[in-house]
Amino acid sequence: MPYRPPLIAREYFVADPPELPVREPGETGLSAVTRAEVVSSDGDGVILKGATSADETLVVQVTVAGEGVIRVRLGAEADARSRAAQVITMVTPGRYGEAVVEAGHSRVIVDAGSLRAEIRLDPWNVRFTDSAGRTLVEQDPGRPDISGRLRTLPFGRSSVEGVPVAYHETFAAPADEAFGGFGESFTPVNKRGQRPLMWNFDAFGAESQRAYKNVPFYLSSRGYGLLVDSGSPVEFDVCQSTHSDVQIIVPDDLIDYYVIAGPSPADVLTRFGRLTGKPELPPKWAFGTWISSGFFRDTQERVLERAGKIRERGIPCDVLHLDTYWQVGDHWSDMRWDPETFPDPVGMLTALKEQGFKVCLWMNPYISHLSPAFSEAAENGYLLRRQDGEVYVADSWHGSHPACGIVDFTNPAAVGWFKGLLRDRLHEGVSVFKTDFAEGVPADAVAFNGMTGTDLHNVYALLFNDAVSEVTREVAGHGMVWARSSYLGGQRHAAQWSGDVDATYPAMGSTIRGGLSHGLSGIPFWTHDAGGFTGTPTPDLYIRWSQFSALSPLVRFHGTTSREPWQFPAHAERGAVEAIRLRYRLMPYIYSAAVTAAETGAPMMRALCVDHPDDPVAWQADLEYLLGTDLLVAPMISADGTRKVYLPAGVWVDWWTGEAFDGGRHITVSPPLDQIPLFVRHGALIPVTEPGDTVGEDAPVTLVAFGVPESESRTTIRDPAGDTAVTAVRDGDRLVVTVDGPQRISGVEFTGPGVPVVIN
Repeated sequence: MPYRPPLIAREYFVADPPELPVREPGETGLSAVTRAEVVSSDGDGVILKGATSADETLVVQVTVAGEGVIRVRLGAEADARSRAAQVITMVTPGRYGEAVVEAGHSRVIVDAGSLRAEIRLDPWNVRFTDSAGRTLVEQDPGRPDISGRLRTLPFGRSSVEGVPVAYHETFAAPADEAFGGFGESFTPVNKRGQRPLMWNFDAFGAESQRAYKNVPFYLSSRGYGLLVDSGSPVEFDVCQSTHSDVQIIVPDDLIDYYVIAGPSPADVLTRFGRLTGKPELPPKWAFGTWISSGFFRDTQERVLERAGKIRERGIPCDVLHLDTYWQVGDHWSDMRWDPETFPDPVGMLTALKEQGFKVCLWMNPYISHLSPAFSEAAENGYLLRRQDGEVYVADSWHGSHPACGIVDFTNPAAVGWFKGLLRDRLHEGVSVFKTDFAEGVPADAVAFNGMTGTDLHNVYALLFNDAVSEVTREVAGHGMVWARSSYLGGQRHAAQWSGDVDATYPAMGSTIRGGLSHGLSGIPFWTHDAGGFTGTPTPDLYIRWSQFSALSPLVRFHGTTSREPWQFPAHAERGAVEAIRLRYRLMPYIYSAAVTAAETGAPMMRALCVDHPDDPVAWQADLEYLLGTDLLVAPMISADGTRKVYLPAGVWVDWWTGEAFDGGRHITVSPPLDQIPLFVRHGALIPVTEPGDTVGEDAPVTLVAFGVPESESRTTIRDPAGDTAVTAVRDGDRLVVTVDGPQRISGVEFTGPGVPVVIN
């Protein structure tokens, strides 16, 4: 049978990435560092002159960038900068006063405390160790295969037709090393064998390596992390071309990376946050339920009716989200109310506020060419342009809606104009914006500051969200956004969601993996659309996804069709609302975990490897997670009602039955439709409260003890009013609970047999 092309064509997008040129067979161009000599050294590091296999000279810099952090740079000049640096700073290196640098004729040592770089000058090699001398990661210069060719790209750069096109690095990878991170990739959490490309895509179903939110950073099971400071489409070949190596290809003006010490993933993420910025803690109300109008035409009357039904039916909810059609259809996104369907938006916002609702509005950084705002923006130079100077009008909606201009956030005047559009809505009473899209900068676009679309593409999401966050903070007093796209350092924008996922069980599994990978990339506050976005979930999937959402860092009901609970059969509405009420009951625990995540950079939704890094299974068990440190959540990922759950070391107590299980093994569970598999660390004290219509600021808290501690249990209840430390000590046949802080503790409940309690 003759060859035929695939029956399903590949989806091409206006903003697909450019491909690196390929060297022809026999063409030279590899310039790998082979030896070096010290040019200068000080207390922070060394500058070296690197000789290469192509008889070129490149500048190598190895410096301490903080305790446990070492930076490596390779470029043609000592002051080379990434192309993104002309518009944004993504990484800010620190200092370490106790750093030690020893520069000799044949060897250099750069000591950053818990991390050391040992550099051999001839032949060139760098090895990174912990303070005890254990190898964490080491460069691999590559080995010729039987044909005499290298199959990897070692530390150096490559040229095609005499033009430098990329810098690169290769590290040896032991056969059992696992890797996590790289942003919101929806593939298995252990990225070994994958090839993540740092290019923000419209992910089309959110079930592949195409990611809305890429982060050029990974964690290793060997106790270190690695961060690449570049906005370019960096490619990581994670033991795919060869199972023995990780290759990093950076099509930029240098390679600039940081090796970050652990030993635990949480330690790496704390140091990562010092380099890229601490996470933004969302307001407490943001941890309540968000219910959306959905992606179809809405009206002011329907919004008020929806709000009334939510309160009448006793559904806990803090935020109403109005999606695209608060604006005139096909005028997206000019930030102007549709006067026909929303004749009195200020009156509507006032009425919703009186009922206890915050309001979120959908928007994006594209201006439809049909909108009156397009001409204003085009005439004033507020939009990206083509290389011939014309406004770049792009098919950012894949043909389903009118083509758009793209706001140029490298132009300060455009930023000011755009903020003004948002400021008007905030002054009317809107609380927050959903910042959709922003993955659509075409590679051949040209920005106000001269950047190409390729160089701007990834960091554009940061510029967009920065602008929205800044004006929101100015008027509303917080910097939260609800973002679809992001990049390195995006944790400063607080909330991100997983985009347009399909309403199927397998897609829910992919969504779990995307959230866990993103959490391992330094992003604590993440969520997804309950029920999936595209299509209508079956009643059982709606219940199961609602349960997963309710035990995620944040929760929103949104889709192409209605996700309002009363639009589903009675048992499905009941199951979804029960899941929401469980979340509100757990709010003291959830918010406490959020405050801790904002301080440490560790995720709220924690892959098991965060707390059990020495357990090989924890790096593979990627369809379950810890919410905070004490609750283990295993969403039901198929319609058959049965799944295996891996319980890590320790004793785990079933939330629903009180049955205790020894960890370090898999168990099979078949919960009823109204229960999600949920386990609690034995001896944990879980603070809960009575669920209300909204997230309460001053509700009394009850402690639920999952087993009587052998000696002592501790928890800290975090709240805007302050921290409350709780200690429970076994004293003979009673439990003495000491409370230090402003939180009111109304009592202690036990799952299983209890003992008398004394509260001090």
